[in-house]
Order: sequence, then C-alpha cells, then structure tokens
Amino acid sequence: MTEKRIAAIIVAAGTGSRSGLEYPKQYVPLGGRAVIAYSYESLASHAEIDTVIVAIGEDQEDMARAALAPVTGAPQLITGGATRRASVKAALDWLQQSGGADYVLIHDAARPFLPHDVIDTLIDALDTHQGAIPTLPVTDTLVRGEQGIVADMVKRDGLFQVQTPQAFHFETIYTAHTQVSSDAIITDDAGLMRALDISVALVQGDSMLEKLTYPADFARAEAMLSEARIPRVGTGYDVHRLVEGKALWLCGVEIAHSHGLSGHSDADVAIHALVDALLGALADGDIGTHFPPGDPQWKGTASSRFLEFARDRVAARGGEIANIDLSIICEEPKIGPHKEAMRIRLAALLCIPVDRISIKATTTERLGFTGRKEGIAAQAVATLLMQSL
Repeated sequence: MTEKRIAAIIVAAGTGSRSGLEYPKQYVPLGGRAVIAYSYESLASHAEIDTVIVAIGEDQEDMARAALAPVTGAPQLITGGATRRASVKAALDWLQQSGGADYVLIHDAARPFLPHDVIDTLIDALDTHQGAIPTLPVTDTLVRGEQGIVADMVKRDGLFQVQTPQAFHFETIYTAHTQVSSDAIITDDAGLMRALDISVALVQGDSMLEKLTYPADFARAEAMLSEARIPRVGTGYDVHRLVEGKALWLCGVEIAHSHGLSGHSDADVAIHALVDALLGALADGDIGTHFPPGDPQWKGTASSRFLEFARDRVAARGGEIANIDLSIICEEPKIGPHKEAMRIRLAALLCIPVDRISIKATTTERLGFTGRKEGIAAQAVATLLMQSL
C-alpha cells in the first residue's frame, strides 16, 4: 500500500449534447441512480484515494448534489470551464490551493463502471512513471474513408483505445496544464504530457470502462445492469395507538382527524412499516436499529427523515426501488380521499415514479384494536432490484 496522498477528479461539466437526452448525461438515471454516482462511489470507496473533486458546469450544483446524495453527504464540487481541459485545470487549481497531492487520477463522468483493479494498476504504475493511462488494444479492422468510400486500410498494430481515469504525478500534470498552449489540439491529459515529451505508461484497461455518448450506449448499459440485478423483497408491519391532542400523519401527509398517532417521532405508522420493508430487503436491520425509540434526538421527528435514510441506503448499495405496496388498516379516518396525495408524497420522498407505489386501505370489520378505533396498523412490501454480485 502506498503512503502517497492521492486525489481524484471527476470531469462532469459537459452538457451531453450528443446523447440526445434532455439534460447532461452524467445526471441521467441508470439502474436507479445517476450515471456520475457509479464512478464517484468507486473512487471514494477506494482505500488509497483521499479526496474526490467533481468539476461541474455552471448551474449544475443542485443536480450534482442530488445525484451524489445517496453516495456521500457533502461532495467537493467546483465549477469547471467551457472545455474539458478548462474543467480539469480548475480542479487542479483547487487542489493546489488546498495543499496539493502526490498523485491525481482524472476521470470522465461518462465512464460509470470503474473497477478497483484498474485504479490499483494505475497507482502502481506511478511508482516508475510520471503518468499512466488505461488502454485496450484495437481489435476491429480500421479503414480510412474519403467521401463515403473506403480509401485504404489502417494497420492496427500498436494502436490502443484510450480510457480514463488517467493517473499522474500531481506536480507534473499541473505543470503540463500550465505550460502547454491552450491553442494546442489535445483531447486528453496524457496528450499534454506528451506535448512536453514526458512518457506515459500504458496499462491494462477494462471493457467496463466504455464511454456513454449516444442513446444506444445508455440502452446497452441499462440492459447490462438489468441482467446483473436480482429482485429482493422486504416486508414491514407497524402499529400505533390513537390519542387525542396529536396531529395525524400518514405517508407524510397530515390528515384532519380528531385523534393522532402516539409515538416517539411523529408516529407515521405507514412510513414506519415502509422503512422496515426497505431495510428488510437490504437485510439491514429495522427502523429501531437505526433510530432507537428512546433516543431523544428523534423525539417528534418527521418520519420522512427515516424514509429518506432507507432510500439512501438502497441507492448506496446500487439498488433500485422497483415497487411499493402499502396497506393501511383502520376504521377511521377514511383513507380513500387521501390516497393520491399519499402516493405523490411517497414518490417524492423515494425519488421514484408515482406508478411504482400502491396504497390500499382496509378495515378489520370492527374486530380488534383497529376495529375499536384504538389505533392504526400498516403493512408494507418493498421490491428492490439489486446487483447480484
């Protein structure tokens, strides 16, 4: 293990115009979370990387924070420039002003699937080289074309497909960005090194690092993730007593009623059952494990906080909430008039479409504590799609 200070930069300031999508491709949902979240998690979770900086475009801060919230609470964001090179330079400047680093990895946000073994290989290569890039040998036949006609064949011997992240000694790549003319036609950071006649090592890349550029690329990535995911199901059940003098909250919606639910938090019985269902699908304990009822910090807390916590646990594990089926059991109040508002509220909290949420209501035909209007019960089933590995 190296004792070097290692930073990583994710270049995410592009607009993704070639993708044909409504907004920048780094924020497009892929397998239940944003494209950028995948590479960020890979870099941030690597044992040897100390800092991850994300260079974003102007007016993209809200999108970036929302995309990375399930992975990290407070990502280090800096505003990039009009070009990839300008964005990298802005991130290097920030790093320099923050104390610098020994090594830095520079990665494109549009390459979401970044294996740790590629990172390991790059870091090892920096022991003997000023820079290193992951590559794959070109295996397809290559031709030059003129006016839509094959002109001649191109020998593929010694040709490689270049990927990211690209890794460098920090001071060396910082110097390259500072000294090489901005007019130079260079498409990546390794090109700046070569412009200064500094050798860059080629290391083994990975086919998983294919760049997402066109709509077909996203379709292939989604299909690949779908094939690698399996369903996981969790159930939850909760009961709370009805008392006078409290507000009644169900599914994050306040309902006018003569009684409210008694509990340490706001006692939203439906959300509590749903949190347990999500945590159960993850095999990650229950609501009481993470939010002990005797802990004073949760007294009177809105249960929406518990649901957002469970949602983020799912996203951090690379999961997607495929479906929610929730039953509320009570004599009063009538749930029917509030169902749609409840579905909309839960969809907003879980960041999923409304059509993935089902809310049903039933009674116990006046039997038992719910039949006697002493309390309300809720039962939830959550289906997740999770990576099989």
